[in-house]
Order: sequence, then C-alpha cells, then structure tokens
Amino acid sequence: MTTRVAITGIGIISCVGRGRDAATEAVRSGKSGIRPITNIDASALQCRMAGEVLASDLGDSEFKQHDRFTRFALIAASEAAEQAGVPASSVPDHRVGTLIGTGLGGCETLDAAYKRIYAGNQARVVPMTIPNTMYNAATSAVATHFRARGPSLTTVSACSSSAHAIGQAAHWIRNGLADMMFAGGADAPLCFGVIRAWESMRVLAVDNEQPTRACRPFSADRRGLVLAEGAAVLVLESFESAESRSREILGEICGFGLTSDAGHITDPSPDGAARAMEMAIHDAGITPSSVGYINAHGTATKANDVAETEAIKRLFGDQASAIPVSSTKSMHGHAMGASGAIEIALSLEALNRDFIPPTINLEKPDPLCDLDYVPNVARTGTARFFLSNSFGFGGMNAVIAVRTRAGM
Repeated sequence: MTTRVAITGIGIISCVGRGRDAATEAVRSGKSGIRPITNIDASALQCRMAGEVLASDLGDSEFKQHDRFTRFALIAASEAAEQAGVPASSVPDHRVGTLIGTGLGGCETLDAAYKRIYAGNQARVVPMTIPNTMYNAATSAVATHFRARGPSLTTVSACSSSAHAIGQAAHWIRNGLADMMFAGGADAPLCFGVIRAWESMRVLAVDNEQPTRACRPFSADRRGLVLAEGAAVLVLESFESAESRSREILGEICGFGLTSDAGHITDPSPDGAARAMEMAIHDAGITPSSVGYINAHGTATKANDVAETEAIKRLFGDQASAIPVSSTKSMHGHAMGASGAIEIALSLEALNRDFIPPTINLEKPDPLCDLDYVPNVARTGTARFFLSNSFGFGGMNAVIAVRTRAGM
C-alpha cells in the first residue's frame, strides 16, 4: 500500500498578508497586494511597483540575521509548525526533513555586496555574505530552527521551484525516507539589480499609477507579470503519523507531475504543460473528470496565458470549459520560486472554506483565453481535487494534485 501524504500545517507570508487567515480572506475579497515599492529606492526604475510584503508584516528584528528570503521561509514555517503541532515528540528529529525551493536565493544580500564593492569601492563585504546568499540558506535555517535532522534539500527550478519541492517532499514520505517534511518555497527578488534585469526582458507590467490593476492574467489588455516576494511552507507527514498524533488533516498531496519542454528557454510549450498535468493526475490515481479546480500559473504574460489555456484544452477536451481556473497571481503577483507553494496553500485554504479564488482585473477577455477564469469575484463552491500549475523558465514544469477536505 502506498503511503498517503497529509498536509497538517500551512504557513504563508506575502503581499496579501501575513498568515493563512489574512491571506485567504484577502483572496476571498479579491484584494490586490500589489503596491508602490518602499523597501528600496525605486525612483530610478521604470517599474516602481510590486507585490511587496508590508514592513509591518515582516517586523524589524524577527530573524534579522538572515537574508530577506530566509526570513520569509522561517516565518511561514513557524506558522505551519504551530498548526501541525511541531516539534512532535512522537516523530524522531532524524525522521523530519526540509525541502524549500527558491528561484533566486539571497538577492538582498548579494545586491548589497555588489553595491558595496562596485559602487562603494570597498575591499570587503560583511562576513555572512556567502552563507546568507546561498540558495540553500532557507532550507538550512528552517532545518536548524526546528532541529529537523532528516533529508534536506533545496530545489532551484525558476518559477517551479516550490512546486518541485512539495512534490519531491511528498515522494520522500511515500518512499519511507521521512515521516514528516517542511516543504515549500521562498523568494525575495525586489532588489534594484534584479528588477532592472527583469525590465530588460520587457515582460514586466508597468502601471505605477494604478498598481492594483497591473496584473491582469488572461485579459486581452494584459501587459506582463508583476514581481512579488514571500513564502509558503507546508508541513507534510504520513497519514499514519498524523493520525497517531491526532492532528487535523487539511488535505493530501496525492499527485506530482514534472516535465521539461526541452525547447525555448523562455517561450512556454502547451505540450510540456499538458504532460505535467496528465502525469500529476495519473500519479494521484484519479481521472481528469475528478479535477474540480485548477490554480493556473497565470503570469499575465502574452505567451504564458495562451499556452496554458491550450494545454488545459488538450488534456481535458470538452470538459475544459466546465472547470473553474483562476490565477491568484492577479492579487499576490509572481513571487518567483515561492509562487507554487503560495498558490497551493491559498487554493487549499480557499476550497476548504467553500470558495473558489477569483482572477481579478479580468475585464476584457482575450478570445484566445476562453476558459472559466472565475473573473473578478470569488465564487461559492469547493472541489474534491485540484491542480496547481507552475511553469518556469528553462521549460521546467511542475504540477501538484491535491485532495481537499471535501474529497476525504
């Protein structure tokens, strides 16, 4: 019998709020967290708005010794751990693992070091520059904070990083490598150099006067993605472990699909996305007709939204138009490697609270994007199973299938 993987804890910090309750209610109300950038001097940038975490949600001293992306991971993991009742005396620490994905790692630290060296002509940088910049810094910090001495790894696969992390962590539990995992993602890309680099690609939406309307997935007048930051971490454990500890099971990671486009480094492939969704459904042991909701990658770029729509149509056929599909990025922006985890967490919370997240700012439908994107307003309802899509540069595709409380 295959070990089933329960979700017993959820933690979120993003521009739509700190904590799962605040973030979920913001999504229910269709509230955008995209706002003018305040953490850095953005006056010389073309794009001066983003999905920035409020200073009041981060605090001045909490985990201050770490880079911003690691701080996000620790905050999200702490909320998830509290809900799951971790540390648990019944789970040995060498059976608890950590897998946190990131797309860009310690950008804040690296940007500050480069500024010090190249602009300031200084010979030295702060001694913790390397440890705080490392991609595995968040994984290591979470493992250390919770004394999780089991399997530990960091996934780096662009915008698919945290979906890969959650899928891989679930497989480790299935295969007996761990009884419990901290799994998710964190990114903090809102640094001057990173934003300038994204500007050069000409895929950023720039609407400094109306930032809350900047991200418009699937809309005919969409202008591109909106950078964001944040983290989400899930506590995953075997059903046996959760039941032995009398923990509430919030949902189940039941399927994982991962493919490569093996094509253009930035232009997405409907084929790769469709195969990843198909693989996740097959891994979950369900049929396409069982899927009641899809949280789309939905970046609001011209290429992604059309390709993802086509991928859904290829896999689901005539059923595609009957499945609610939404992009919560319309509210929390694109948090790079953290996006998949944030979207899985928000989708599960929403469906467990009997509503389907909306795609806000969808006022001018694109004829090439003609599915049910739950426009503008959340919808009452739930689903037994949902898919969460994450598609990254380099053709990295990851799809997670989740069973909600309604499907238990």
